[in-house]
Amino acid sequence: MDIKAYLEQKRELIDKALKKHFLESKEELLKRLKESMKYSLFAGGKRLRPILCIAGAEAVGGSSEDVLSVACALEFIHTYSLIHDDLPAMDDDDMRRGLPTNHKVFGEAMALLAGDGLLTDAFYIMTKQGCKNPERLIRVINLIAEAAGSNGMVGGQAVDIESEGMDVDISTLEFIHCHKTGALIKASVTSGAILAGAKEHEIKAISNYGINIGLAFQIADDILNVIGDPKLLGKSVGSDIEKQKITYPSILGLDKSKQIQEELVKKAISFLNIFDSKADPLREIAKYIIERKK
Repeated sequence: MDIKAYLEQKRELIDKALKKHFLESKEELLKRLKESMKYSLFAGGKRLRPILCIAGAEAVGGSSEDVLSVACALEFIHTYSLIHDDLPAMDDDDMRRGLPTNHKVFGEAMALLAGDGLLTDAFYIMTKQGCKNPERLIRVINLIAEAAGSNGMVGGQAVDIESEGMDVDISTLEFIHCHKTGALIKASVTSGAILAGAKEHEIKAISNYGINIGLAFQIADDILNVIGDPKLLGKSVGSDIEKQKITYPSILGLDKSKQIQEELVKKAISFLNIFDSKADPLREIAKYIIERKK
């Protein structure tokens, strides 16, 4: 299959849906907040998490329509995390997706509130749109909340900050990556399968797929921060070294890091052996994760 065409088609679908689901307001007093939220949400991006949600549904016979509101909510959550990660108190980045970071345009206080708004609105979107099967939706909300919270993304970010400049081992680094990045990726693809009515053994297989591609994705980010092209990435490279962040290349070197991510992708794809060609997008996305240049 042509994975680039698939990703572009789904990205356009998601971008259109995001405009529909964004909670506009006629209240003039909220104008600045809404502008800040929209600035980051519609600044582009791969839309990988919502695409994984859709592909997870398709793998078990579902469709985009089954999961589109949840897919959009996942992008809201991801965007909130980027806004907060970029803040001076966190990673202190000036550029994101080729544009000045949110706090550089709207100030730190408004950037914080924009992130808060996106995170909270995500759960409003998931519950507002309704669902053919409320039990599946409740399970998905529980899964996503855990992945985004203190036992998932927030927890990974906390350990990441505490580890800057420290001599940490590979198990701690794996914990950071699997929580800070991997948790929401796993939740994204698994949510799609759950909403589309997957059987329990199918959900487990897709969840295991998500665990492995989540870690592979962050290792790829580590590598791109060393050898990536800033023009393609839309952000500076070399920041991990400058901030004394522990990464796979800093501990194991580039060659070993590339080897590990390739092994993770192969393992991820092996979990899809129980599925037919409807899971081909997931197979190709796994390969794309380590072949991408941005």
